[in-house]
Amino acid sequence: MLIRPFRLGDYSAITSIWRETGLDKSDTESLNDLAQQLAWDSDLVMVAEKEGKVVGVVVGTIDGARAFFYRLAVLPSEQGNGIGRQLVEAIEKRFKQRGVNRVLIMVNQENPEVLPFYHSLGYELQKYVTLSKKLSS
Repeated sequence: MLIRPFRLGDYSAITSIWRETGLDKSDTESLNDLAQQLAWDSDLVMVAEKEGKVVGVVVGTIDGARAFFYRLAVLPSEQGNGIGRQLVEAIEKRFKQRGVNRVLIMVNQENPEVLPFYHSLGYELQKYVTLSKKLSS
């Protein structure tokens, strides 16, 4: 298993993984979000590669001493093999190298089955409510 930075040729594979795992948005929105993150910090978009095939992805971002990761996804056929754990450990290592002292993640309320995975990695449930507002362009 190789955990490495995103390459432009990985785009199709990671959008396919997001689609298969239900993390997809519209293709345009996904491309725009990914392009924006790559412009900010391309080292925080990481993929897992197995036998030359991209099988997992995680996207991270840093805001001061806090970091966030999102869109962690592993091909369904590869889940349960430790790939997600390796991706989280790799992004956490990058965060530590940058002086981050707290990592936050958001989990969709409709996806509670991932909570035991995050708990096993030491993440604790916080008592925050996230609000959002879509700004029209």
